[in-house]
Amino acid sequence: QEDLVEAGGGSVQAGGSLRLSCAGSGCKNRRYSRGWFRQGPGKEREGVAGISSDGTIAYGDVVKGRFTISQDNAKNTLDLQMNNLTPEDTAVYYCAAHRYQKTIYTTLWDYWGQGTQVTVSA
Repeated sequence: QEDLVEAGGGSVQAGGSLRLSCAGSGCKNRRYSRGWFRQGPGKEREGVAGISSDGTIAYGDVVKGRFTISQDNAKNTLDLQMNNLTPEDTAVYYCAAHRYQKTIYTTLWDYWGQGTQVTVSA
């Protein structure tokens, strides 16, 4: 079992930055795939950024060059640095983990956090 808790959401103006953090309750140094997803109003949940169990990093096309994902296996944490935010980035952001290799192009992941709201105003 892996409980995930997100933090760092909030409101920001367009062009601003936010940093999201996700803390996992499971064993440290466990080689899970970990990722960030988001779900905007009236939209399906989509992958934002992920680190698969083999260390491969992937970003959604709309966030490439603006968002950076990082993890600390010793602390069992996953961060998402979001820069140059736009109103289209407004969504609930979810942290996720999967016991095996997984990409962000599917939402069939094992564990999910409760989500944190990010609101970007024009």
